[in-house]
Amino acid sequence: MPTDQLSAVFGALADPTRRAILERLTQGDATVGEICAPFAMSQPAISRHLRVLEEAGLISRSRKATARLSHLEAEPLRAATGWLVAYRDYWARSYDRLDELLARMED
Repeated sequence: MPTDQLSAVFGALADPTRRAILERLTQGDATVGEICAPFAMSQPAISRHLRVLEEAGLISRSRKATARLSHLEAEPLRAATGWLVAYRDYWARSYDRLDELLARMED
């Protein structure tokens, strides 16, 4: 994943409303009205969040008759997770070294 897209993905995920929208879309495609329902914000505000998610590649949008549906695109999440795995491994090794050090100090 290009760094620019990775930055866009993490920027989009930084907002709790956008994370909640992605969680909703795991249940299936939804219209703006359906996405807007659980939030105390206007439809234009939700549309701005959807635009950020779309620009990050996290959702795609299509038309079905008069409805505009949002669809979760999970591939950018996989790429972001892959980037984070290296840091998870780094911290696991760091904790292992700390455990070894503490064990030597107890002896």
